Amino acid sequence: MYRSIYLPLDNSAHSLAGVDVAIELARRGGASLTGSHVYAAKLHDRRFRQMEGGLPEAYRKENKLVEQRDIHDDLITRGLHIISDSFLDVFGARCTAAGVEHRSTSLEGKNWQRLVEDIAASDCDLVVMGALGLGAVPASQLGSVCERVARRIDRDLLVMRDTEARADGAILVALDGSAQSYGALMSAFELGKTLGRAVEAVAVFDPHFHYVAFNNIAKVLSDEAASVFRFEEQEKLHEEIIDSGLARIYQGHLDVAARLAREHGVELGTRLLAGKAFEQLLLHIRESRPWLVMLGRIGVHSEAGMDLGSATENLLRLAPCNLLLSARAFEPPLDHIAETTMTWTDEAEMRMARVPDFVRGMARKAILRHAAEQGHTVITSDIIDEMMGRFMPATGAPATGGKCPFAHDRAGSGAGGVTVLRWDADALARLARIEPAALREHAKLRIEKMVRGQRADVVTLAHVEAASRAVAAMLG
Repeated sequence: MYRSIYLPLDNSAHSLAGVDVAIELARRGGASLTGSHVYAAKLHDRRFRQMEGGLPEAYRKENKLVEQRDIHDDLITRGLHIISDSFLDVFGARCTAAGVEHRSTSLEGKNWQRLVEDIAASDCDLVVMGALGLGAVPASQLGSVCERVARRIDRDLLVMRDTEARADGAILVALDGSAQSYGALMSAFELGKTLGRAVEAVAVFDPHFHYVAFNNIAKVLSDEAASVFRFEEQEKLHEEIIDSGLARIYQGHLDVAARLAREHGVELGTRLLAGKAFEQLLLHIRESRPWLVMLGRIGVHSEAGMDLGSATENLLRLAPCNLLLSARAFEPPLDHIAETTMTWTDEAEMRMARVPDFVRGMARKAILRHAAEQGHTVITSDIIDEMMGRFMPATGAPATGGKCPFAHDRAGSGAGGVTVLRWDADALARLARIEPAALREHAKLRIEKMVRGQRADVVTLAHVEAASRAVAAMLG
């Protein structure tokens, strides 16, 4: 599934665990690997000069200082480069033993900056790095290099937490309905097949926040303000409708995921949880012990340009297993979303029943798309009216010279031997009055098909009247 994998290396246990996973992915999927190490010769040189004032008196003589500077500069520059090459040699030896295509690169500078620059300039589609580096202490949650790289790259990032290889454990995907979370799901399907691991999807909704919010608001609202806000009615609305609605929305995300899984030949386990998203995910991770957790870099409530969503950031620090931040975005087909998350009121269904057959499918799909863009899960008559007003304006182009604006100046047979029909003046004038204008051409094509079926060669007023009545009924 990945073509090119990039690995920042520092010879730590987490880094070496990442090498093992990358080699396994390369062996099974044919990816090439790039190992890199960044050394900071200039940083060490600057620090040595800052420390010169603390040298013993014997080394503070001018000739000694000049000598020490030359020695230090030579040792640091050559020494750090040798260490860097040694780290890369370990990586190369493992790749060679596994028969995996690979290359190595040694970089000088500030570690996270050079990594971000090199990743951006590369063609890699996955970065694998350790959650912690050589500077980790028992209290460390996340290495600074890993965090800074995670915030600044636009590729998939696999963060290694497990330092020991595990044959057990599923791939767990966190879903919130965002294109990023569905992108992670699609990658999980491919990764599960590649590595032979089970895939599970989990979604979390928070039914408690509204209670906390309303209790907090109740403390500050005066009686007058509460009456304006209609506080009691709003609170009841949330208790009776919104909380249960949230559960339905997030269950819908899981239902969409299950349908996608069936289409990709993947057996998917699903689970709906209630509570604060990152907390419930963390509890589920500790209980189920997955090998890998996959989630979008940002979530459904994030704005464009956000580096990491809040749940992603918390799990990046706290999750006790490997974590993959997906940069991929995927929008499920509209019919999947409609089937699992959208319903129509009886009135809306009656409105749609009056839409002519030849445009009903197109109109229904347009309404569903419009409703999805606006965040609706129940389609009502006013949503249909809004969509009709947006895409099918009520004013059309007037007839000119008794000729339909959509008519073509053709005669005889068209391509493929199809007879080109002639429209009489009354029919053209009547067709030009069909509103909205966006449906006029569809009506024309449908009428011509009907006339050809009757083996006639002239379209008359009677043919157009039927289409006119159907369109009028649709617009109510």
